[in-house]
Amino acid sequence: MQFPALRLARTYQSYVAGKVFFIAVLLVMLVLALLLAVSVGAADLSLVTVARTLLGFTETPRIEAIVWNIRLPQALASIVAGAGLAVTGVVMQSILRNPLGSPFTLGISHAAAFGAAFSVMILGGGVMTSSSVGAVNITSPLVTTASAFVFSIGAALVIIAIAQLRNATPEILVLTGVALGALFTAGTMFLQFFADDVQLAAMVFWTFGDTARATWQELGVMAGGLAVCSGYFMCNSWDYNAIDSGDETAKGLGVRVSSVRVVGMLMASLLTAFIIAFLGIIGFIGLIVPHMVRRVIGSDHRFLLPASLIGGGLLLLVSDTVARQMLAPHVLPVSVLTAFLGAPAFFWLIMLRSRS
Repeated sequence: MQFPALRLARTYQSYVAGKVFFIAVLLVMLVLALLLAVSVGAADLSLVTVARTLLGFTETPRIEAIVWNIRLPQALASIVAGAGLAVTGVVMQSILRNPLGSPFTLGISHAAAFGAAFSVMILGGGVMTSSSVGAVNITSPLVTTASAFVFSIGAALVIIAIAQLRNATPEILVLTGVALGALFTAGTMFLQFFADDVQLAAMVFWTFGDTARATWQELGVMAGGLAVCSGYFMCNSWDYNAIDSGDETAKGLGVRVSSVRVVGMLMASLLTAFIIAFLGIIGFIGLIVPHMVRRVIGSDHRFLLPASLIGGGLLLLVSDTVARQMLAPHVLPVSVLTAFLGAPAFFWLIMLRSRS
């Protein structure tokens, strides 16, 4: 009687070891990608030079300024933003029981875009001024960031309020998000129609998700939000596994489905709002990464959540590095590249899903 139990235990250990190994490989790849992202640019630096600078060994003031003030904040912002968007995508897809769940498809990103446009047009918080070289700069980004944050949270609260209604199914929540996205898109277009050239440029500039905008202070806020929210998600990974089996099954296992769904949506929306408000709209990461990781590691949220977190950071970091180099000396916003890559990747996943 002990032999089957021992064999089962070894099978489970092998199951866990395989998933832990995959997560470890992703982590090593993320560290290597970070060093590479900091080393490439207009001033090429060797990996050894970058590693020495990060470890605190004295380099020239020029190299230290490039690494610590320019490239490292942007690279870390890419990691934090990608990790946050990917982990929120996992949670939204689970609690809504819908493979299309993500901050982008639920209208939260569109609400943030409307908030930024509202700030530029009505509040004057994002007015842009032309420089001597023809570039434009946001003179007061604080109001625009706050407005984008408030409207994205407002959209999330509407979805959560509808979730509290009796007999509100996950399908209804997804449809609500789609309707909100259409509403806020129409509102943004309405403001753009009456905007002058400078205001219109400011609105368009903000919608381009760009990790180079983040300062160390903003990076700290995003990282703090990521730590708190992802910690909560991982503590509730068993609940998400139960919800994947159906609401009735989850309730039979003692899961408070309504509470888990509402609080999960709130935490995911808060994390999304932090990222979008500071960096702008970065699409497809929260939708694609969970599906890509799930095909390799499975649907067990104990492993899917940390793997998606690392995988999202890795994908956005690599995308940002490529975007900076592909049109050098011009810098392509990373959101443009993720959109170009995300759509074909999504079609590929659909084809694989239809064949399985």
